Amino acid sequence: MIQFLAKTQAGCRRLFPRHLLHRIATLAFIAVVGLSTQTLSFAESKADSATRPNIVLILADDMGYGDLGCYGRTDIRTPNLDRLASDGVRLTNHYANGAECTPTRAAFLTGRYQQWIGGLECAIGTGNVGRYDDAIRLRETNDLGLPGTETTIAQLLSESGYSTAITGKWHLGYEPKFAPNHHGFQQTFYCIGGGMDYFHYLDTVAGYNLFRDGNPVSGEGHFTDLATEEAIKFLNHQSSDQPFFLYLPYTCPHSPFQGPDDVTADPIPLDSPLWNQGSAPPETYIAMIEHMDQRIGDVLKTLSHNKFDENTVVIFASDNGGTKSARNAPLSGHKGSTFEGGIRVPGIIRWPGKIPPQTTSDLPCLTFDFTRSIAQLAGVSRGDGKPFEGIDIIQAIIDGDNQHDRKLYWRKQRGTKVWKAVRDGQLKYVSEQSPQRTREYLFDLTADVGEQNDLKETHRVDFNRLRESYHHWEKRVRQNRRGKPNTASEQ
Repeated sequence: MIQFLAKTQAGCRRLFPRHLLHRIATLAFIAVVGLSTQTLSFAESKADSATRPNIVLILADDMGYGDLGCYGRTDIRTPNLDRLASDGVRLTNHYANGAECTPTRAAFLTGRYQQWIGGLECAIGTGNVGRYDDAIRLRETNDLGLPGTETTIAQLLSESGYSTAITGKWHLGYEPKFAPNHHGFQQTFYCIGGGMDYFHYLDTVAGYNLFRDGNPVSGEGHFTDLATEEAIKFLNHQSSDQPFFLYLPYTCPHSPFQGPDDVTADPIPLDSPLWNQGSAPPETYIAMIEHMDQRIGDVLKTLSHNKFDENTVVIFASDNGGTKSARNAPLSGHKGSTFEGGIRVPGIIRWPGKIPPQTTSDLPCLTFDFTRSIAQLAGVSRGDGKPFEGIDIIQAIIDGDNQHDRKLYWRKQRGTKVWKAVRDGQLKYVSEQSPQRTREYLFDLTADVGEQNDLKETHRVDFNRLRESYHHWEKRVRQNRRGKPNTASEQ
């Protein structure tokens, strides 16, 4: 480098006055040293990336809290998920960020309450329909979805050297500008909406739902198999010197209710009872979950075959509570409500050598806690002034933390009906609000996990405290994309 600078300076003496030569040489030295430093930093970053864990996050769709063997169900065989729980930690107080699918997915990807975004407090309606005031307004301008201005965990991981993929359900916007390849996913294969015929990929308004990188693609077979095979293909193309992030959100066991052997020559009719989320044929519902468990087993075998499993964090959860077709016992309520059955879901994390096997954690946690943990493990941070709102749940489990001083919040609006809730320790405030009436409750979840004993009259101080805490949170986070609070239905 010194010889290069000396030759450069000698060659320039004929062209520049002496008083400029020192400045030219100094700037050249700084540039070359800076380039060398950047090259060294990049090399160090590559070396560090080899030690960062791989991440696999698997999401079920509408699975009930009690729908797995490891959560007490005896008529469904789920040996692979049961083994995953036995090899790691089973979360008994894990919650979805939303009572429906779109909100939870938005919260997971951004690591923040979905209310900050606007329009995503309930599921985007089939065929790209807004279902409440803000969502309707955004749909009118073709802006209903996860905007590209939002920072996602996939984007942060991709920019830091991770190989990233989504294979499964997206449900965060129909327009191509909302496609997952614009949010940090390098490889994408997905169902664009809330649910579709598992074999013909049509939804309840006959819209085609199978996409890659914003474009429709053809497929053949049960979607649980297609999503799994894409995931396995992605894993088989990874190497040990680059970490990867695989997001595998199944549509199972969301309606329509079709097991792996229920293939038909034509799409199921749009008015078929198989679309009814609350009335699945029990044997079909069981077959769907058992098949998903089998295919998850194939993903885990692929990790092992490629010698990835020792350095891979595997996370499993559901996007919201179960429908009336599910088993939410011992909880009350179902998908769509903020009673426990609508938001408390199975949660499993395996990280060999870090999380002891056969661990159980009672620490209340939310979907976006996974996001915070993933960011910590990957060594990435946000630079947009919007901090992650979850806790590092994996580190808390490793540390044996079963008591964390925090409040958990939920809000879901569809039409003019609004469900609200806040949990603080063992106490939980719930509100069901409509133009006709408002019902409010206070429960002690330690003594009454089924939420049968309303304490608001006998514990008025606690009731008022949690209700006030909820309203303060709602006022702070509920902003639309105009940057103004939503005022409709707030009375």
